[in-house]
Amino acid sequence: MGILPPAESNETTSPDDGFDPLEKPYQSPPKLAVELRTPEDLIAKAIAPVKVEYLRPPPSRTVLTAKVEGEADNDAAERKTTTSGVIKEKKSKRQLKRERKQEQKSALHICSEVAKSGKADGCRFGENCRFNHDIAAFLAQKPADLEGVCPFVTFEELCPYGITCRFLNTHKEHTPESCDITKKSSEINLLKKDLQKLLWKNKFSFPKADYQLNVLGLKGGKSTNSKAGNGQLDNNPENSDVLNDLHADEVDDTCISADEIRRSPREAAEKEFSSAVSGFDESRPLKKVKSLVDGHVKDNWSSEATYGTSEHRNDLPETNLLDGRDGASSIRMCSSKSDLNLKPHAREKKLIDFSRKLYLAPLTTVGNLPFRRICKTLGADITCGEMALCTNLLQGQASEWALLRRHSSEDIFGVQICGAYPDSVARTVELIDQHCEVDFIDINMGCPIDIIVNKGAGSSLLTKPMRMKSIIQAASGTTVVPLTIKVRTGFFEGRNRIDSLISNIYDWGAGAITVHGRSRQQRYSKLSDWNYIYQCTNKAPADLQVLGNGDIFSYCDYNKHMSDCPKLSTCMIARGALIKPWIFTEIKEQRHWDISSSERLNIIRDFVNFGLEHWGSDTKGVETTRHFLLEWLSYTHRYIPVGILDIIPQRLNWRPPSYFGRDDLETLMASDSAADWIRISEMLLGKVPESFTFAPKHKSNAYDTAENG
Repeated sequence: MGILPPAESNETTSPDDGFDPLEKPYQSPPKLAVELRTPEDLIAKAIAPVKVEYLRPPPSRTVLTAKVEGEADNDAAERKTTTSGVIKEKKSKRQLKRERKQEQKSALHICSEVAKSGKADGCRFGENCRFNHDIAAFLAQKPADLEGVCPFVTFEELCPYGITCRFLNTHKEHTPESCDITKKSSEINLLKKDLQKLLWKNKFSFPKADYQLNVLGLKGGKSTNSKAGNGQLDNNPENSDVLNDLHADEVDDTCISADEIRRSPREAAEKEFSSAVSGFDESRPLKKVKSLVDGHVKDNWSSEATYGTSEHRNDLPETNLLDGRDGASSIRMCSSKSDLNLKPHAREKKLIDFSRKLYLAPLTTVGNLPFRRICKTLGADITCGEMALCTNLLQGQASEWALLRRHSSEDIFGVQICGAYPDSVARTVELIDQHCEVDFIDINMGCPIDIIVNKGAGSSLLTKPMRMKSIIQAASGTTVVPLTIKVRTGFFEGRNRIDSLISNIYDWGAGAITVHGRSRQQRYSKLSDWNYIYQCTNKAPADLQVLGNGDIFSYCDYNKHMSDCPKLSTCMIARGALIKPWIFTEIKEQRHWDISSSERLNIIRDFVNFGLEHWGSDTKGVETTRHFLLEWLSYTHRYIPVGILDIIPQRLNWRPPSYFGRDDLETLMASDSAADWIRISEMLLGKVPESFTFAPKHKSNAYDTAENG
C-alpha cells in the first residue's frame, strides 16, 4: 500500500520538554493513503472502500512467505543448478523409468488390491506385481491419520482405499454391516476400459461424424490431426459394444460400414443412395416440410430437416459425391435416405431453456466436480464441465475424460470441448453422444490461452469464420443433444465481429451462444463490454438464446443486465462464483449476504469432503484435494465482507487494501499470502508434506500488491 510522506508539524515544544533545536522537527505518525481519500475517490482508482477502522498497514513478508511465493519464479533455475552451482545431469527416459520402478517397490507404494482387501495375498498377480505387498512395512511408514470421519463411511459405503485411507481409524467404528463396496458411484460419465482400449488402438468407428463430414464436403476418413482419428470396425469382436450402444434405428439408417468408409466419397454416396432407393416403399409419398426462403413458403424435400433450408444448402462447398452434380444436388439425391432416417435438424432438437437460470461457467482448473457441487448447493441451476481438448479425448487420455464426469446432483449439465478442425470436433461430439450423459455440448471458440490459440482453436477461430462454419455444421449434424457456442467479442481489441456472425451461427446449427464481453487481446483486463453484448443480443434471431458473460459479482449486476436487455436469456457467472460461490444464493434471494467467517469455513469444509470423495481419501487424494483447494483460495481471498465496506456491493475490479477482519479467521481468509492459504488447508487436511510449495496456476487472478496511490 502506498504511504504518503509524513507531514511536518507547525507546533513547537519548550526546552523544558526536552526539545533539542538541533534535532529535526516533530513528525506526526504516517497515515494510510486510503484514509485521506473519499470512498468515491477510491472507487475511481478501483480500490475497495473499506471502512477506516478496519484498515491496516500491509503486513511484512516473512521468510517463509517469501520462500513460498518465490518458489515459482526460481523453480526453473533450481531445476538446472544445485546450491553449489553445478548443472544437474539430465536423466534419460530409461533412467527415469528405472527410478520409477524402484519407487513403486517402496513400502509406501502398496498394491491397491492388497490395500483394499487388507490381505497380502489379495492381489491376483502375486509375486509378479510391481507394487509392494508388505502391509506391516506400509503401516510403519504411513503418515498419521487425519481428524474427522472417512467420507465413504459417511455415505454408508466401504472405503475403496482400505488401509491407505487417511481416516483408517474411523473405519471399524462407523462402517455399517450391510454396506457394499460395489455400490454404484454418484458420479457418471466414467471412461470404461474397453472404450479406452479402442481409442488407444485407433479402432473406434465414427460413422455418423464421417457421414456428416462427407455430406458437407469436408475431409473424412482417418483424422490427420490426432492419433485417435477414425478407426475401422472390421471384424474385431471388441467393437461389438460400440455398435450395441447405438440405437437400432441409428445403426440401420446412419451407420456406415467399414467397407463404405474405405471407399471414396463417391462410391459411399452411390451405395447409400442405391440402398435407400431399394428399400423405399413407393406406396408412401415422400414427406415434405415447409421452409421459409426469401420471404416465400416453399415445399422442400425432408432432407432440409437434416441439412437446413435450400439457402443453407447453397452455402455448402461443392463436392464430387456424384459425378456431374454439385453439393446441393447430391444432398437432394439422397433425400429418400433422409426421409427414412427422419433425423431432426439441430434447431429442431430439444433445447435447454436457459431463460433466467443461473449458469455456472466452465472454469479451467477450479471448475472441478467438487466445486460445482458446492455451487449446486448454493443455488446454481446449470453447470458445465471444464474445457476438454478434442484430441486428448479421442486419444483416450484418462485425465481429459475426468473433465467430463458428472455428479448426480447436477440436473442440468453440459460439457465444453475445444478443437481446431471439424473432423476432430465432430468425432468428439459423436463419442460424447454415445458414451456420456449430458444435456448439451458447448464448443469453446473464445479461449485466449496462447497454447490453445497457437493450435488454431479457441479465440483463433474468431479470425476464421469459414472454419467456424464447418465446425458448427459438422458438430450439429452429428449430435442429438443441443449444441451451444462460447465466444468473445473478437480477437483484437476494438475490432469486434461477433455481431456480424451471430445470425450465421444460428443458421449453422447452434441453439445458444454465450458472448464474453472482452476480446482475446484483452484477456481479463478492463471491464466487460455489456453494451456490445446487448447489440449482439438484439441482432440475434428470435430462436437463438444469447447469454452474457463478464463481471457479474452481485445480484445488482445480474438484475441490471437482465433489465437493460430483455432479450438476453441469462448471464453466465464465472470469476464471481470463484470469489464468492454464494452469489447464486444472493441472486435468488435478492440480498447482499454478509456471510461470516465460520460460514465460509463450512463451505470450504464441504469442498474438502467432496474432494476426498472425488479424488480419494488416501495420501495422494488428500494432496490432490489440497492442491485444488489452494487454487480456489487464490481467488476467495479477494472477497471483502459486506459489513466492512463503505459502499456495497463490491465490484469485481476493486483491489482490496490490507485490512483487519472482524475476527482472526476473517483476517486470515483475507490474506493474499500463499503461506496463509496453506495454513487454512492445514486446518482441514493436516500438515503439508516436507518441502511443500505452492504457486497459483493462473497468474491473472492475482492483483499487484502495490497500490494505485
